[in-house]
Amino acid sequence: MRLVVLGAYGKSGQAIINAASERGHEVLAVAHRRHDDITLPTKHILIKDLMELTFDDIAGYDAVIDAVSAWTPSTFSVHTDGISHLANLLRTTNTRYLKIGGAGTLYINKIHTKQLKDRENYPAEMLPLADVLCESLNRLRSYSDLAWTYVTPAFNYDPDGVATGKYRIDGEEFLDTSDDDSYISYMDFATALLDIIESKSYIRQRITLVSSR
Repeated sequence: MRLVVLGAYGKSGQAIINAASERGHEVLAVAHRRHDDITLPTKHILIKDLMELTFDDIAGYDAVIDAVSAWTPSTFSVHTDGISHLANLLRTTNTRYLKIGGAGTLYINKIHTKQLKDRENYPAEMLPLADVLCESLNRLRSYSDLAWTYVTPAFNYDPDGVATGKYRIDGEEFLDTSDDDSYISYMDFATALLDIIESKSYIRQRITLVSSR
């Protein structure tokens, strides 16, 4: 398959590109700036801001994986306006769009009126980002003519964890009995994400990837 990975030099982006390349997929790595200290296992690298991408840049690819990270209020718009920009490029095409979003957006009650970010012990410094990611999920849900999937890692998303090849796919609710139970390594997340893309499953759904260790 032919895949685009946005946020290619981030930790998630690198893990996904490494896993995709090992599986023999062709990967276009996209980033707003080059990192000379990081070598990506693909010869196809595009240095360009997400908001400046054109249809021709990503035409003909099977999936666009949005692993872009933005941690400050001045860059939060990449999670909202970025979705709108990409949706306008991809809607009515056969190209999938997979957005990686945070666990703060998961629901903690059955009627889906409270989210993980609403807990009293949710880290205060992470709350502004969680609010923006909730907005990004709501925006994504509004596109009925886009083959989107919102993919949420477990609460403990471990860049140093090992690859086990074992994971489960949950829905929109935070099901684990404790935060420690909600865990997945970056490598297992990448494996699960690629399995989903290859199986062409979970179109227009939000899912959570959790280790089944």
